[in-house]
Amino acid sequence: MHSSTFRIVPLPTEIADEARRKARAGAPDHALVAVDQPTGYPCRHCLQWAQPGQEVVLFPFASIAAGRPYSESGPIFVHANDCPRYQSVAEYPADFRTHRVIRAYDASDNMIDAIVVSDNQPEGVIEQLLENPSTAFLQARSATRGCYTFRIERA
Repeated sequence: MHSSTFRIVPLPTEIADEARRKARAGAPDHALVAVDQPTGYPCRHCLQWAQPGQEVVLFPFASIAAGRPYSESGPIFVHANDCPRYQSVAEYPADFRTHRVIRAYDASDNMIDAIVVSDNQPEGVIEQLLENPSTAFLQARSATRGCYTFRIERA
């Protein structure tokens, strides 16, 4: 067990619930998608891979609010059915130890650094980025598609 200098911040339940409501109501930017592979659909709420046979909601999420140079909205998934919000916030989620890039942002939401996780060691990358006193928060993202996975804050 790693002594944690960080806290994982999964997608808030209110946002996941709203996405599910909008998808059921037929909102054009909230799609229901059938999961067809075991590692293609990361749920940002429970921080686990949705599994084949399950359904997810694909919807836009602004991980950096509009009005900032690094503001971006991108597609993310949540399970279409209720799932428990990730609780082990002092531990890096097991499902996302590989194929992630960790981005560092300052207090003005500007990206100031980014490191691709290698050797299955995201904690070392997180600690390195948090050593910079200008780092206000981090984001874990897909290394290939760039999609937001979760936020990381100082413990």
